Order: sequence, then C-alpha cells, then structure tokens
Amino acid sequence: MSHIALVTLVVRDYDEALAFYTDALGFELVEDTDRGDGSRWVVVRPRGTTGNGLLLARAKDGAQEAAVGAQTGGRVGFFLHTEDFAGDHERMRAAGVRFLEEPRHETYGSVAVFEDLYGNRWDLLQPA
Repeated sequence: MSHIALVTLVVRDYDEALAFYTDALGFELVEDTDRGDGSRWVVVRPRGTTGNGLLLARAKDGAQEAAVGAQTGGRVGFFLHTEDFAGDHERMRAAGVRFLEEPRHETYGSVAVFEDLYGNRWDLLQPA
C-alpha cells in the first residue's frame, strides 16, 4: 500500500459542497460522475496537488444526515497545509470562510482553525 487516495466527507448537497470547496477553499474538481442512481462520484483536492482528495458523498439516510458537520465529534479532523499562510488565510476570509480563532504561531508552524460550510473543523497550517 502506498497512500490513502480519498477520504469521504458526508455532505448535505453535492453542488453546495462543491461550490464551497472550489470557490472558498480554492480546491480543484477532479471528478464529477453521475452514477445513474441519483448519486454522484465527486472528488476535489487542493489545486495543483496530486494524489489525496476528498470524496464528497451526499448523505443517504437519517444516520448519515446526522453526521454531516460532526464527522470527527467536534475535533479538528482535517489539516490543510499551505506554503503561504498569510495569503491563503486572507483569501479564505475574503471568500467567507469562518475562522474560529486568530492565527497562532506555534513551534510547529502557523495555524488557524476554520469551519467548512457544515461545521467540520479544519486547521489551515503552514509547517515550520
């Protein structure tokens, strides 16, 4: 095994999630395929990267709907690395991304916690 290719993120709606990840976070759409049963295979990843991505999967039932926005129990569950913390932080704020704290400069790097459109917590992180 060489790497984890995709991580599933359960979402309410494909198009609203796709708009957030591509417009507000600047991710690129890798694939959006109709599966013929009302579902789609929607993959996004940070622009200019290869490999790992997010599979945006629409909730299919009540249990999955209840997990939207709480997939990691309120903890930061996703870590978005950057080489331009200040620039990406400002661009994301201007695009309406909700940061839960002011940027911090720790021994491991610059970091700020933000929420996606459903409330999942992410770290924007520029490693030291």
